[in-house]
Amino acid sequence: MLHLVVWRGNNGQAVFRDVADRQEFLGLLAEASVAEGLAVHAYVLLEAEVRLLVTPAQATSLSRGMQALGRAYVRRHNRRHGRTGTLWEGRYGSTVLQAERYLWWCMACMDQAPVRAGMVQAVEAYPWSSHAHYTGRRQERWLTMPPLYWDLGNTPFAREAAYAERVRDGVDERVCVDMVDAARHGWALGDAAFVSALQEATGRRLVKGRAGRPAKTGRANGSPITPN
Repeated sequence: MLHLVVWRGNNGQAVFRDVADRQEFLGLLAEASVAEGLAVHAYVLLEAEVRLLVTPAQATSLSRGMQALGRAYVRRHNRRHGRTGTLWEGRYGSTVLQAERYLWWCMACMDQAPVRAGMVQAVEAYPWSSHAHYTGRRQERWLTMPPLYWDLGNTPFAREAAYAERVRDGVDERVCVDMVDAARHGWALGDAAFVSALQEATGRRLVKGRAGRPAKTGRANGSPITPN
């Protein structure tokens, strides 16, 4: 299933100091994706945080892939910058997403993250995300197109234009915040039927508990507020 992965630097510290760090991380991510059967669909590298959209081939693909990536990157990062000790804020966070409902929102939120963080003025100006790949400005052959991407158009140009338009249309910031929050806590995101089936299959509680009396109206199980 589709997963959103969020990994932050320890105590908010930067995990990328320069271009070489980011290039190193992407190279290791590409290697881990092949070695562990982890299809990487999208990414964004912020200064103190990494967000990935992935589909594991096996039950252990995500954990093994992220473990290999994290260890290799920390080792090389520490050696390059003459430091020791931990880099990440513990284990990565992840959430399962219902692709039909959340794929495009999630990818748009990832592309827009550098703009929301004040790092650049426009999505196209940030080089450390997969946006350029999906809009035809760069080819990253190690990325795996999600199946729904092919429904955007009959030609590469049509798909690239349709994707760029979806990102330009934007997503309510509340949705982006909810997605990251869900990943950090392991809450599944989907409609009520999707979340219920997933909870039954895993035997785990995958939605946020509600404090006080249950509201009569509001969000669907595990779902962030949906944009208009």
